Amino acid sequence: MSVKVFLNEDEIPRQWYNLAPDLPTPPQPPLSPADGSVVPPEGWAKIFPMNLVEQEYSQERWIDIPEEVLQLLYRWRPSPLKRATFLEKALDTPAKIYYKDESVSPPGSHKPNTAVAQAWYNKQFGTKVLTTETGAGQWGSALGFATSLVGLECKVYMVRISFDQKPFRKIMMQTWGANCVASPSNETASGRSFLEKFPDTPGSLGMAISEAIEAAVADDKGTTKYSIGSCLNHVLLHQTIIGLEAKKQLQKVGIDKPDVVIGCAGGGSNFAGLAFPFVYDKINGADIEIIPVEPASCPTMTRGIFAYDFGDTAGTTPLAPMHTLGHSFVPPPIHAGGLRYHGMAPLVSQAAVEGLLSPRNIHQLECYGSAVQWARTEGMIPAPETSHAVAAVIQEAKRAKEEGKEKVILFNMSGHGLMDLSGYQHFFDDKLRDFAYPQEDIDKAEAELSNHPKPSTEKTGKW
Repeated sequence: MSVKVFLNEDEIPRQWYNLAPDLPTPPQPPLSPADGSVVPPEGWAKIFPMNLVEQEYSQERWIDIPEEVLQLLYRWRPSPLKRATFLEKALDTPAKIYYKDESVSPPGSHKPNTAVAQAWYNKQFGTKVLTTETGAGQWGSALGFATSLVGLECKVYMVRISFDQKPFRKIMMQTWGANCVASPSNETASGRSFLEKFPDTPGSLGMAISEAIEAAVADDKGTTKYSIGSCLNHVLLHQTIIGLEAKKQLQKVGIDKPDVVIGCAGGGSNFAGLAFPFVYDKINGADIEIIPVEPASCPTMTRGIFAYDFGDTAGTTPLAPMHTLGHSFVPPPIHAGGLRYHGMAPLVSQAAVEGLLSPRNIHQLECYGSAVQWARTEGMIPAPETSHAVAAVIQEAKRAKEEGKEKVILFNMSGHGLMDLSGYQHFFDDKLRDFAYPQEDIDKAEAELSNHPKPSTEKTGKW
């Protein structure tokens, strides 16, 4: 029995997988909020370099990974595939639980998979400064790490509640040379506006995105660009190296396919990174249940609306077709900061509309309890975001026991929780509470979205 499955460096995937051309219904395009017209590639030129915009719009199934990007990835990739034998024993389950350990990257999560790619492509394009937002700090620290490798400056707007809760993430960013400020801030017009309207706001990813985009667009020289850690097609593309490696590793232990694939989901990047290569298999006939897991307090896919919406709170981005809680959404201050986002990646949303995915939401107390059980069996302390995937894994392992089925469960250990121990302390001190997102807030979001264009919800698949 293999507890750890490794790939050699020469076995690393040399192409990323793009789900867009394989979806039964083609992805619906971004629209201009001004007149509803389709946003052309050049419409993104103020915030993204065109070499990444080409990937955003690509209809090629396989996109080559540049050799220089592979050299950056070799610092921690290929990442190991591990079997959770000790948790299996504790649960007395017939299920085999495998997980891709993305905590081994220098910042401790999956985020550098796209951060180093985006930093490299920006460097090739002539960018000097990257601005971005971050929730829990995973993405901000990953981009700070990546820009330090390629020689770019980095400015990070961190959601205020996480800025206060997670000081060590700020120190990580500073160590790698990034400048981190709490959002909303007084440094941008949108930040000042948010503070005027909501002086005690905990902040949100939507607000931080508005600030980061504004800071990039304000550069008349065009040498400042914006970098995003989730949601958009090119970000999800870069993350598919996770699932492509996992396929090779499962084959090494004689497993053709998993029965269940699980990942936590906030904007969709780590989930898509593991799941999209298996979504391809499902489209082509494989019997796989694919589960994105989100907080019950931010139930974007399970209770949100599939609509065209802004990606930020100020409404500066093009309208994208996605599951959303409305762009004015201000999340409760749960500790899974990376999952506190109002929208879901358009490609993930479209896959859910097609019936290819089985989204579920779980309350944070169950997630923390599951993470503690994981830590006391497998050893690693999961990130609060990752604890949602762990909770779903335990649910599925128990279901396998009830059904008497020997299932293979694969999930993404998207990051460790060593920078998030204050959340665990609050859990042990009985200071955490579950929060069910109010229906009246969903009704309010639906009214807010009523004037936006309506995406098609036609299902052409058979799942």
